[in-house]
Amino acid sequence: MDIKDKTVLVIGGWGLVGSAVCRKFMEEHPRRMIVTSLTEPEAREAVAALRQFYPDANPRMFVPWWGNIFVREELKDMPREKVLTSHKYRTMIIDDILEELSGPVLQRSTLFRLMQRFKPDIVVDCVNSATGIAYQDIFQSSRQLVNELKKARSKHGAPPERLRDATEKLLCTLYIPQLIRHVQLMYRSMQLAGTRIYVKIGTSGTGGMGLNIPYTHSEERPSRVLLSKSAVAGAHTLLLFLMGRTPDAPITKEIKPTAAIAWKGIGYGEIIRRGKPIPLEDCPVSGAVKLRKKLTLTMRNVAHPRGDTLRSVFIDTGENGFFSRGEFEAISTPGQMEFVTPEEIAESTVFEIRAGNTGHDIINALDNATLSPTYRAGFMFNGALTAMKKLEQQHGVDSVAFEMLGPPRLSKLLYEAYLLKICFGDVRTVARTESNILSKRLLDLIQADDQLRAQIISIGIPILLPDGTSLVRGSTIKIPPFRGDQEIPISAKRIDQWAHDGWVDLREKNMKVWRARFSQIIKEVETLPEQETSSRTMHNREYWKNLTEIDPGKICGWLFTFEEKGRRMKA
Repeated sequence: MDIKDKTVLVIGGWGLVGSAVCRKFMEEHPRRMIVTSLTEPEAREAVAALRQFYPDANPRMFVPWWGNIFVREELKDMPREKVLTSHKYRTMIIDDILEELSGPVLQRSTLFRLMQRFKPDIVVDCVNSATGIAYQDIFQSSRQLVNELKKARSKHGAPPERLRDATEKLLCTLYIPQLIRHVQLMYRSMQLAGTRIYVKIGTSGTGGMGLNIPYTHSEERPSRVLLSKSAVAGAHTLLLFLMGRTPDAPITKEIKPTAAIAWKGIGYGEIIRRGKPIPLEDCPVSGAVKLRKKLTLTMRNVAHPRGDTLRSVFIDTGENGFFSRGEFEAISTPGQMEFVTPEEIAESTVFEIRAGNTGHDIINALDNATLSPTYRAGFMFNGALTAMKKLEQQHGVDSVAFEMLGPPRLSKLLYEAYLLKICFGDVRTVARTESNILSKRLLDLIQADDQLRAQIISIGIPILLPDGTSLVRGSTIKIPPFRGDQEIPISAKRIDQWAHDGWVDLREKNMKVWRARFSQIIKEVETLPEQETSSRTMHNREYWKNLTEIDPGKICGWLFTFEEKGRRMKA
């Protein structure tokens, strides 16, 4: 299809991929481009950036639009939390997703109003629909309803409004009804608007990895919420597959990246999480809480605010947030998620619209059309790391972990490796040092360096001291995850599990584990012939810099690949 003089609608145009798609479209000279995002500031920011990038474009070329495309227009600018607290609004959502697709349901929908207003010739949908639907977390809503049912059955009973509210909230999170209704509305709205081609930028839900994916957000592995995202993504693909076989529907395609998508920028400054900087708080070792019968997940007065925020070197991955160098290196290292650039996704998208055959349209080839990690991204990988290292040196900081990538186990491992690096320098020294000495030296460092201590506990990663019963922690901790109870009984087995999952563990037995890991790396390197230069292995002497340093990101990438059995099977 010729894009010149066409009206293009980019849903999610503020995001990492959406921005790249907008820029790529400008090479084809469209007549008008509607750039949407969830919020007004995002949409206006995206349009302002495009106008600055293309100062000679028609002033009316870029049109901002904002709102939630999954609800009726009346609710499109309301935060979901506000909607769910209102019986009136919950009823609207339930009606819209569970009732038949009547004329009124269609005509009051945000999607229908958007399509009718602009009547786009081309629609590119860059919103991560599977995440938006699945991360509403039907499991948490179900647990809340079960708890209310138990209270209602007790001899004291429970207020009926609480049971009603919990039931309505569960109905509002039902994945499949929401997804089906969304695709129905998308199809009918585009059909009536005269849209000729629709391209969805989809997801595999796991960045191309399998059920052994080591990245979760405190849930079990593999996470049910994460698998819900994959399930919704798969269901979405099949619904689009059906839409592509419908005669009066627009030509339908889906580009489905199977790698992490990066990046938007590299810099130094405040680390932003969920739109806000991370405040630093500190708990001196003398203030460590004793682990007795129960562990309180959120505690007040255990840590004091430092009055400043977490600042470090970061790589901005768009909607996925800021990653540290360690996190970025771990997730992008060969054998992990690796990554693909948004520009490559945009290039495939526009090429498909122009009737090219990229081999990445999942609708035409469900089995073999994923956009895998690329040579370009791999080539640029070291450049990105080099830029971040230079910024670390410039600002006198080490970019270790921010606890945004997940799981908390990665942040724990990154910081443990980092502490060993600071105290001992290289792999061989750690491997030959007794575990009790490793433990003592790390404790001395944690006691002496309040800035480092604050950085660790402020991101939700507590520090288990060598005695195994004292915990240096912040106000909140990521492990164990919140499951509705603020207090959890403590046992030795649970402490071991929590320490494994997301506590920096200074105990001797954990130091023994680290010695064994480093010994294994040494063994792997030393079994290679001295002059080994073939492509047989990547983890050679040069890769490990002849074991002369400890690189936390590289170490953790290796651990997730081999120890955690998290290696991706296909490139």
